[in-house]
Amino acid sequence: MLYRDTPVGQPLAPLPPGSFPPGSVPPFDGPPSPDRARRRRRGWRIASIFLGLFLILFAWLAITAPLSRSLQPTAAPGITLLSAEGTPIARRGAVIDKSVDVTRLPDHVAAAFIASEDRKFYNHSGVDPWGIMRAMVKNLVAGGVVEGGSTITQQLAKLAFLSSSRTYGRKAQEFIMAFWLEAWLTKDEILSRYMSGAYFGDNVYGLRAASKHYFSKPPEDLSVEQAAMLAGLVKAPSRLAPTSNLKGARARATVVIGAMVDAGYLTRAQAARLSTVKLKVGPARDLPTGTYFADWVFPEARAAAEGVYGEQTIQTTLETDLQRYAVRAMSRAGLGNAQVALVSMRTDGRVVAMIGGKSYKSSPFNRATQARRQPGSTFKLFVYLAALRRGMTPESMVMDAPVTIGDWSPRNNSGSYQGPITLREAFARSSNVAAVRLSERVGRDAVIKAARDLGVTSELRAHPSLALGTSGVSLVQMTAAYAAIANGSYPVKPHGIPRTDEGGWFSSFITGPSRLGRRIQPMMLDMLWQAVNAGTGRAAALNVQTFGKTGTTQDNRDAIFIGFAGDLVTAVWIGNDNNTPLRGNQGGGLPARIWRDYMTSALAGAAQVQRSVPRPASPLPEIRIPAGDLPTEVRVPIEGTGYEVGVDLQNDGVTISAQPSRDREDRRAPLPENGPAANAPPPREDPEPEPES
Repeated sequence: MLYRDTPVGQPLAPLPPGSFPPGSVPPFDGPPSPDRARRRRRGWRIASIFLGLFLILFAWLAITAPLSRSLQPTAAPGITLLSAEGTPIARRGAVIDKSVDVTRLPDHVAAAFIASEDRKFYNHSGVDPWGIMRAMVKNLVAGGVVEGGSTITQQLAKLAFLSSSRTYGRKAQEFIMAFWLEAWLTKDEILSRYMSGAYFGDNVYGLRAASKHYFSKPPEDLSVEQAAMLAGLVKAPSRLAPTSNLKGARARATVVIGAMVDAGYLTRAQAARLSTVKLKVGPARDLPTGTYFADWVFPEARAAAEGVYGEQTIQTTLETDLQRYAVRAMSRAGLGNAQVALVSMRTDGRVVAMIGGKSYKSSPFNRATQARRQPGSTFKLFVYLAALRRGMTPESMVMDAPVTIGDWSPRNNSGSYQGPITLREAFARSSNVAAVRLSERVGRDAVIKAARDLGVTSELRAHPSLALGTSGVSLVQMTAAYAAIANGSYPVKPHGIPRTDEGGWFSSFITGPSRLGRRIQPMMLDMLWQAVNAGTGRAAALNVQTFGKTGTTQDNRDAIFIGFAGDLVTAVWIGNDNNTPLRGNQGGGLPARIWRDYMTSALAGAAQVQRSVPRPASPLPEIRIPAGDLPTEVRVPIEGTGYEVGVDLQNDGVTISAQPSRDREDRRAPLPENGPAANAPPPREDPEPEPES
């Protein structure tokens, strides 16, 4: 025991363990143990390895990051659209303008961007660690990405990559580039470059171009509320573009104004006095792509490449052969002065061909996607679907007799009524009064729900005439609805860019498509088959299983045929742009013939005909046609077979086909197990009815 030095006469006080009195020598415990020395050396070695790896990683990130490019102006973005086979089909460049200088802009313009994107912009050195941590916590709590932690400097750094990759390596490179930008540029220069390169929707890049596009004024003249709207767009430019989503853009502007108040740039009184933002869209500055499909798909392509700068190539779902077949079928249809639209898609919604009018050069208005025309009797699909959901079957009876609802009395176009008939016959005959009776029996709300389930988003009026298709719907939506029947699940979403499963299996389990059911889909196919093979759509019947429905609106203003065979669903519309009557225009007429012409080529019908048509019992009769009287189409019946051979003479060659004779009473082909009975009697033939409102 060791004791402290104490005065004479005082008891000795012990020292704490491990301590020694002044001037004493501690006892020698020997050299350090080998295990302790080994652990120390190992720790230094591991630390050195990690330090070396960190330095190598840092050097690699610095070398691969485009540091020099980050100080250059952002390249003007552009998109080239490719067909499904990889062939370029259209190109469109971005709408850009001169860069802006933040020191020459009103203070509230910079304040709007700083308040909404990076409130600590003037106080950090390029990266905001607390902002990143805060965003991570919020995203973890929300279970998804609800907030980003990138500073304005990091967002400017991202533009230098000309890519939207979100890998961890790319993020690390952005950190390095953010510090680099902060070292070489002033804060005002960074903010000016960011505003000059940001994407604002509608294919518009840069604040000056966006200000002129949405408000027809330079950014130096922007009001507070206008600046707030533009600052809010950079969060989701494709979704919030005010030309297509003014409500969403205004709501986002309100959020930005609230952020400006919280950051001290505005008082609550000043914010309360701000008016609602109104647009004054400037003239289009971009050249048209030259095709209806490209115009329709371009916003989707831009959304797919959002945040991507520089030249990009985006593959689409368009199939060049099918598009060529569609153009050929339209060009030889003999349309006169009428307009035409065609949409063809796979059963999963991939649009493979589209025609929006006779001439894009004369009118770029897309009648396949932008027009809201009455679908006529093709809308009865939803009436009969609602009836089947209520437990009815194709054999259920409905009264085909005059009916009056309030002061409205629909009628059949033929003027004749058959009394009690089955749903199958009513659908094939396209009876108006039967459809109205069914709609009233199951309820108009049930009909609207069936339409909504199958993807119709247009406004539907719950008037008794709803069953006759008197509410305007786009042709592409109606095509997708029929695709849902063919696919057996709904909704089918039309798209021109190949889809990827971004949500994973869990998202698909929660929000995936719904099934029509083993009971309902075969019955819908039964009635659609009858309508084509024994009803109003017989002009569209193919040599393979064909399903579809005709539609004709009041005074023959619109004529439509929508049908499917194999995995291809196609709709054809004929009408006048000014909605005037078109004499003789019926869904079972020219639209059905265009549909059949296109589908025969699209499904490689000639090869299928060779396999399915029996060998004729006798030689074909000889036909002699005087010179100068040669028609474009010749059809020769084959005795004893019920088929005829057609020779179609066009500028692009000779097409020879075989098909059931037009005057044959029974044109039905064998059906699969879920199709209608082979001996089902064909319904009586009446002209296509027209709805009246």
